Amino acid sequence: MSKAIYVQPGGGYDQVVVGIHEAPAPGAGEISVRLHANSLNYHDFAVVSGMWGPSEPRIPMADGAGEVIAVGSGVEGFKVGDAVVSTFFPDWLDGEPCVEGFVRVPGDGIDGYAREQVTAPATAFTHAPRGWSHAEAATLTTAGLTAWRALMADGALKPGETVLVQGSGGVSIFALQFARMAGATVIATSSSDDKLARMAELGASHLINYRSTPNWGERVRELTDGRGVDHVIEVGGPATLAQSMTATRIGGHIAVIGILTGVGGELPLVEALVRQLRLQAVLVGSRTQQQQMIRAIDANGMRPVIDRCFALDEICDAFRYQESNRHFGKICLTF
Repeated sequence: MSKAIYVQPGGGYDQVVVGIHEAPAPGAGEISVRLHANSLNYHDFAVVSGMWGPSEPRIPMADGAGEVIAVGSGVEGFKVGDAVVSTFFPDWLDGEPCVEGFVRVPGDGIDGYAREQVTAPATAFTHAPRGWSHAEAATLTTAGLTAWRALMADGALKPGETVLVQGSGGVSIFALQFARMAGATVIATSSSDDKLARMAELGASHLINYRSTPNWGERVRELTDGRGVDHVIEVGGPATLAQSMTATRIGGHIAVIGILTGVGGELPLVEALVRQLRLQAVLVGSRTQQQQMIRAIDANGMRPVIDRCFALDEICDAFRYQESNRHFGKICLTF
């Protein structure tokens, strides 16, 4: 029998149960995958915790990695034994975004990957990076691809440019790693000096504690000789956007990604206008962008930063740990 985690309608940790789910044999164009890992994201937390709880019983988790155990007819590019990782938007294969919101996102609008086995269209997965563990591969679906798209696809990052990353969550650390891979300079902010020291070890050139330097946008301008950075990985939301605008060069790019400080607030529109800023909202990316990211990872040899792994049925403990904000990098489930 194949184990699965279910979140009952409305969500909340007291609504999380362990059950079973039997995956059918793969049909035409499908593969069956023995899943071995998930990674946690804020969006998954919102579903499981009840912030955005499901309206029907739902298997959570958007990020799934494992091994192909069966291949349906007509499938090309996958064979039994291949290590694979899921895509956030199973239907967005290439080109412009085609789906609004989360109606087709695993773990939210459809069942996700907190289960031991799944059968799905082959296009819902890509190959995992060579030599990565399943837990490492599971970090890419949401956090890795969000950072990659923001910098490489939307930002067209060039060597020698400057990137500001906020905090030490999964997206920010991936952005730091990808920026360094591309030859960019990184400025990192955090409320923890210990975490900033670890960001420096990963290649951040300048460090700002935003608690001791609340006007960190001006400090960023000082560090860039008054110019500002080319790109901001904006994960904070309403409470940090104004400082991000101050930190960005004229005509610069702010990747609007996170809502850690809320879902609404005032937009400093005049500053955006006079500085001619480009605010690009980012919701993960396409399957083609994921394949491009993995090719770059294979060529470069980078590895993700994983803080801690939990067992599948310890999913609530894992999310409580995420809530504590003690982690540095990704939290995973392995099974």
